[in-house]
This record gives sequence, C-alpha cells and structure tokens, in this order.
Amino acid sequence: MKPDVKLATLKNNRRQIVQLLEELVLAPRVNALKWSAITKQTPNIKVGYPGQHLASLITGMPGERTGARGNDLVDGSEVKSCSRIDQLDVCKKCGASVARSETECSACGSTDIIRKDDSKWLFTIRSEDDLRVLVKDVNRVMLLIGDYPNFEKGDYSTLRFQAFEIWTHSSRNARFVELMTNYYRKIYLAHKKRNPAKTPAPKNFWPFSYQFYLCNPILVFACTVTAADTNPKIKIDHYVEPTTDRSKLESVPMPVTLLNEQELAILFKKAKPAELQKCLVPGASVKGMTLGRFGASLKYVDERLRSYLPLRDTDRIATAKVAYVRRRNGS
Repeated sequence: MKPDVKLATLKNNRRQIVQLLEELVLAPRVNALKWSAITKQTPNIKVGYPGQHLASLITGMPGERTGARGNDLVDGSEVKSCSRIDQLDVCKKCGASVARSETECSACGSTDIIRKDDSKWLFTIRSEDDLRVLVKDVNRVMLLIGDYPNFEKGDYSTLRFQAFEIWTHSSRNARFVELMTNYYRKIYLAHKKRNPAKTPAPKNFWPFSYQFYLCNPILVFACTVTAADTNPKIKIDHYVEPTTDRSKLESVPMPVTLLNEQELAILFKKAKPAELQKCLVPGASVKGMTLGRFGASLKYVDERLRSYLPLRDTDRIATAKVAYVRRRNGS
C-alpha cells in the first residue's frame, strides 16, 4: 500500500485539483444547466475522462496517454468513476423523464418525482485474463464519485467529490479480490452457460453499500462544492499526499445500519470483547451486554469487526437500492 514515489511527479496538487474541478467539471456544468433549461436536454456531464485527470492530481501520477487501451495511471492503477450528479429523474405518475432541476413533470405536471441516486462503478470481467489483470496486474484501484451530500434533504446545489483507494495485493483489501472473483466464476460464467449468446452485465459495485465497506476502502480525497449551480465554491475537506503510506491509514468505517440481525449476531458471537468494546458508543460496556443492547450500542464497524462478516449475495447479481422519492410538500 505504498505508492511508488518515483512515479508521483505531479506537484502543486491541491491548487491544481481546485483549478481542474472549476474548469473541467463545474464551469461546463453551470453552462449545461443554462442550456438544459432551454433545450430540455440532460445537463449531465460525463465524468470518465475528467475523473482520470482528477485521479492523476490526487495521486500525483500522470497517465500514459493511452485512453481506454492502457494503464489509467503510470503506476498501473485502475481508475473508476461514477457520478450521481444531475441523473435523470422519473415521474412516478406517468414515467416521463424529469431533470434534476425541475420540481414537476413537464409531461403531466405531477410533483411526485422519483429522485435517482443509483449510479455505480462498473467492472467488466469477461475472461480469466480480465480477472487476472484486475486482481493481480493492477496494484491499486481508485474509485471516484461525485454526488450530493445532502441528497435526502433535497439539496441539489451542494456537491461532493470523493476518491477511495483499494490495494488489490494487500490483505486489508482481500475481500475486493474475493468479490470480483466470485462475480466472474459464480455469476458471469453461470449466465454464459445458460445463455451463451447473451453477455451478462458488468459487475455493479455500489458506492456506500455493504460490500463496498467490506472491501476496506481508504478515503484519500474529499471536497465539498457549495452554490454549485450558479457560483461554485470548492472546499477541500480531506487530502492524502501522494507519497503517504496508505497502510498506516484507517479505512472508512462501516455504518451499523447496513447490518442485518444475523450479521450483528455473528459479530456478537465471534469478535473478542475488546474488539467489540472499541466500537461501542461512549459509556457502553460489552460486559454482560445482550445482543439487542449490543446492536443499539454499536457506533460503527471497524476493519477488525468486518473481518468476521460474510460477503453476502455473491452468487447472484445485486439489485439497486430503493430509490428515494421527494415530493414538493416535503413528505
């Protein structure tokens, strides 16, 4: 989990990250929003190649000028981007598409809108060679996401950009390798066997899902953008220098709400008391604690506790989470 410092040749990264987001992402988006109001076309700006630029500045690693045909970064890192910003929403009444900036359906006038928040990272694995490249040849997978930190409050003018790293050769991130291997051998090959003429969907890797946290991703960059629709202002909230040894950094804590009762019982039964105590809310004691009380007192799930959890649903394609619905009256 140590970056090759000799290859991290890009400098002045913080300043350039802000400048890149302003010029390649935010300014084009403001203009797209203006024209979208006139043309009724989606203002969604694809983040694939801007994401590659951003990954280079975050890691200090230049690319290899190969587009989609070679390494994303000079050190062989794989970069995946997804954006939940300006996704097309859907009218619940008539099924028509609704822009994120619209408060009612232009087709029927309904304010009952399904607000979409389901973009994900896609991993295409169609052969043993593809699998080998991802989990053996690639040393670092960088996951970039743009989203709304206040999505459930209906705040679409505040944006967030984050970058996470998964190091495929590290034992800390071994569940990612297991997850991708299970997808190819238990899902992809099984589907091809049943229907050889049809290519199965890529592996959907859902941000902030149970399996995402189980892979122990490390947050290396985060920023918040306010007044994003009119006069964007960027604040860098978190930044790990390119030469920092990632093995010394904690991974993102898993929220307790992602666990079901069976998984809480597994932790309660298998983890050592000291391991449980570390993750309890202040004032709670594991001594004499019941399972019900444990579930109510668990503050988060750290890496050690996650090691006891099963991967969950690795023999079938996972479905998206239920879409959040926001109505004009706030109900």
